[in-house]
Amino acid sequence: MGAETERGQRGGAGQPPVIAVVGGGASGTLVAVHLLGQAAAAGVRLRVDLLDRLNRHMLGQAYSTTDGQHLLNAPAGRMSGLATDPDHLARWVAPLGFTPSDFIPRTVYGRYLTRLLAEAERQAAPLAHIQRRADEVVAISRGGPGAPLRLRLATGQTLAADAAVLATGNPPPLDLFATPPGPRYIPDPWAPGALDRITPGSQVAIIGTGLTMVDVAMTVTRVSPATTVHAISRHGLLPRAHRALQPADLDTPGPDFPGLPAGAGLVTLIRRVREFAARYPGPWQDAVDAMRAHAPGLWQLLTPAQQRVFLRQVARYWEIHRHRMPPATARRIQDLRDAGRLTLLPGRVTGAVTDGDQIRVTVTEDGHSTELAAGWLVNSTGPGLDLTTTADPLLRGLLDAGLIRPGPHRLGLDADATGAVLDATGTPSPDLFTLGPTLRGLRYETTAIPEICEQAAALAPRLLALAASGQGAVTPAAWRAAPVTAASALRGR
Repeated sequence: MGAETERGQRGGAGQPPVIAVVGGGASGTLVAVHLLGQAAAAGVRLRVDLLDRLNRHMLGQAYSTTDGQHLLNAPAGRMSGLATDPDHLARWVAPLGFTPSDFIPRTVYGRYLTRLLAEAERQAAPLAHIQRRADEVVAISRGGPGAPLRLRLATGQTLAADAAVLATGNPPPLDLFATPPGPRYIPDPWAPGALDRITPGSQVAIIGTGLTMVDVAMTVTRVSPATTVHAISRHGLLPRAHRALQPADLDTPGPDFPGLPAGAGLVTLIRRVREFAARYPGPWQDAVDAMRAHAPGLWQLLTPAQQRVFLRQVARYWEIHRHRMPPATARRIQDLRDAGRLTLLPGRVTGAVTDGDQIRVTVTEDGHSTELAAGWLVNSTGPGLDLTTTADPLLRGLLDAGLIRPGPHRLGLDADATGAVLDATGTPSPDLFTLGPTLRGLRYETTAIPEICEQAAALAPRLLALAASGQGAVTPAAWRAAPVTAASALRGR
């Protein structure tokens, strides 16, 4: 079958072009929202296939939690799903009794994303629409120049698409053991039903002391007042707390971070950050937030060697100040510590073995090892972003085929400034894109909703240019000259 005939199957004979979005979490949802909005505004016929292997469309890993204690790690006034309407979420949650300064439950935010996409779909109909598919993409191949991408699904079906977006979000934690240490080890706390296995009243050892550990600790201690937690990490550091906010706090921005000249280096960067925080007129939390938008540019000013030093020696200290606990969460964690139900242990887990109804965990610090007996061991080390170790069949297949390559420091995927993934030779793909956490190596700060929303809004015109070029509605040059915004199609909600 020729390339022209295949393209006709998608964009001709009454069929609209197809954009496949692989991953139905926040990244995939926000891409779909902006695609539908911009397609409707520009008069481009389009079908968006949103594929999620666990059928958690609009929720993904972060917002599929059913624990009401799990809160957003940013106030509602900073979590809008529309790049051009920063107050959109705040208006949406106001009838629910929340203010812009509230840290709302993640379950509520999941409902917001669901409604956001449903409304975008309603506004775009009948010109553009979305198909939600509960299936796993296990391979993507390209037939040749002008031919569609072929997405092979776990069910055996094959989909054709003009372009695909790898919106796979945060991968599960890296495997810590060559041989899993038995049934009392939970390698991924966010796997469906994983924490349900933990026996109430048990001692739970958790590897990691970041935000994932915080969520896990709150869940397992809520189920039973007799449950205790031992959290283990190399530094033994907890995320810092957000300060309590008032709505007016979101409307009074302080001075902006002045940035750095090219070639300044890591030592100069650290010194400038400390100086900026010291002279900032408000709380240190606000100073950190003021630097947030500059983080990708500052990251790219560093040489690869300096970036490696940052990742090895500095990153953890930045993370605990940048990615903070909501005030209510911080109070709950402090209560657990005060009651002796949560202890922090510095060190590395160097071994674990199941022994009957216990798992014996070896913790090593400064060359000295101790053994901790627990009922369960949970890997809460956070996302495993080293692409070379991935067990995901899609990413592994694309990597082995040379269609993608690891990002800097093997973190996520390599891509150009538009989100087009780079193949093994460094050539940008014409039809395969990515955004969000997969760009960690390139942008470093790319996992939060504001960054993902901005990337989704910028990526949508590029994707629609591909779709439009196949149906003669709008040329890529026209998109570059006069891009539309999602808000123009979603106005008034």
